[in-house]
Amino acid sequence: MGEGKGYGKVILFNEHFVVYGVPSIVSAIEKATVARVERGEGSGWVLDDRRPATPGYKEEKQEQQRDSIERVLRAAGVDLSKISLKITLAGDLVAASGIGASAASCVALARALSQEFNLSFSDEQINQIAYEGEKAYHGNPSGVDNTAATYGGLLWFIRGKPIERISIKRPVEIVMGNTGLVANTEAAVAGVRERRQKNSVKYEKIFKEAEELAYIARKALVDYDLRTVGMLMDRNHQLLQAIEVSCKELDFLVELARENGAYGAKMTGGGLGGNMVALTPGKDLQERVARAIIKEGFEALMMRIG
Repeated sequence: MGEGKGYGKVILFNEHFVVYGVPSIVSAIEKATVARVERGEGSGWVLDDRRPATPGYKEEKQEQQRDSIERVLRAAGVDLSKISLKITLAGDLVAASGIGASAASCVALARALSQEFNLSFSDEQINQIAYEGEKAYHGNPSGVDNTAATYGGLLWFIRGKPIERISIKRPVEIVMGNTGLVANTEAAVAGVRERRQKNSVKYEKIFKEAEELAYIARKALVDYDLRTVGMLMDRNHQLLQAIEVSCKELDFLVELARENGAYGAKMTGGGLGGNMVALTPGKDLQERVARAIIKEGFEALMMRIG
């Protein structure tokens, strides 16, 4: 039996913009998906998906997941014409939108295949195989999710360039709030592309600001100037609203987190549902914001990044 792990992620700055070469800041989170693969007789593969999930997520993503697994198997060079494979997905990462669930499963599966078939894939190869799997979910993925799922830590990511690690003084608490809405990331990405083509002047200005903001945010993180980081997260959310990838549920949770003392808050991931993230340094503030989210009937995850 081969086994592998892939981390969930939270994008702190510039989801969507990252597709077009704008820098993004992303962190792996402590929750992960674990994949196991077992060989059997016959041919083909079967899936046993035991991941905890937002209601409706697995059903909604079933077609994309099937395509993704096929892509990962092809990219890994695993031929199932003469053997069968049982794939089991488990772990403590909730399968939900905006938390890197698809990337985590692609990375976990690639690692499990590497172990089971003695393929000795490097992290770089695992990342590339997972990227192929992500195409089933995102159409044109930036690569940021699978990179965080593979390498872990806090990362500076520019599409097509080597990743850089960001070191901060000490880990900082965050809260992720789940709208409970299953989002179609591929449709969200396609929508941005279409609107960007129609409103090129407006979008050029927004994208330029997003790029400048990323560099300021990186310095603020390194300086551990968390008030500035929070303020920039607030502004990044406004830019994401401007390109129409937020929704009323995300905006509600973002506002709720701020009202309860979060230094900053924004949607995270593909948007149009899924998760938001709030910067909540210190255990007390983190718990206060999480309680407020839960009180309104939403799920909250308390994490640390960095």
